[in-house]
Amino acid sequence: MMGADNPGTGDVQARRFGEVAVRTVAVSEMENNVYLLTGTATGQRVLIDAADEPEAIAALVAASADDIADPAGTADPVGTPEADDVADARGAGRGDGLHAVITTHRHWDHHRALAAVLRQLGGEAGVMNIAGVDDADAIEEETGTTVDVRAEHGDVLEFDGFELSVIALRGHTPGSIALLLRQDGEPPVLFTGDSLFPGGPGKTWSAEDFTSLMDDLQERVFGVLPDETLVFPGHGAPTTLGAERPHLGEWRARGW
Repeated sequence: MMGADNPGTGDVQARRFGEVAVRTVAVSEMENNVYLLTGTATGQRVLIDAADEPEAIAALVAASADDIADPAGTADPVGTPEADDVADARGAGRGDGLHAVITTHRHWDHHRALAAVLRQLGGEAGVMNIAGVDDADAIEEETGTTVDVRAEHGDVLEFDGFELSVIALRGHTPGSIALLLRQDGEPPVLFTGDSLFPGGPGKTWSAEDFTSLMDDLQERVFGVLPDETLVFPGHGAPTTLGAERPHLGEWRARGW
């Protein structure tokens, strides 16, 4: 893994987990984290939360061309079919290489750039629009887009070079989802939207919603993933499950 702490607004942070590069930029007055995952061997790119500032997201996609590996002996990629594949993938980084956008939940600050990104950053095949099944209708209504894949708990989203497992975390919104990335030899990486942060769960608006979120976090996240799991939230700095696990009882007791 490479990288440091959470960037400030507009600063790009880059990490690599096995054959997946992860770039992060915080956008807007809400400092939403936008995550771009790139398969380093394939060039396929998946964006998590097109929160705002489509121009910053376009720059993030363009910069990810540097994350695509050259095949051996093709540092200057010309003259072979394999090298041409690399050149094509890198060219896609100039703005038409985004394969999918996944929205972690329905709240406005996580999808303000969704329509623009879907319109501007897709290749000939367009960009796949993915959201949790129970938030999809609201996202469609608020963004004027069509959700192509309504993801449910336990689904596995398969991309070229990597996959993301869907974990439904009900409470912050009915259809909030987290996305789990696994790579051999690397800690699990969990993108949690607004459902889990350093210091506690995401905001809820009733005792029932809080209990639902805590139950899902304990059963579906803390109960099955190891302490070294990295947590990348929708706002702010990353954490690990090991850092948060000792405080689960405290969160339950305080009710938030």
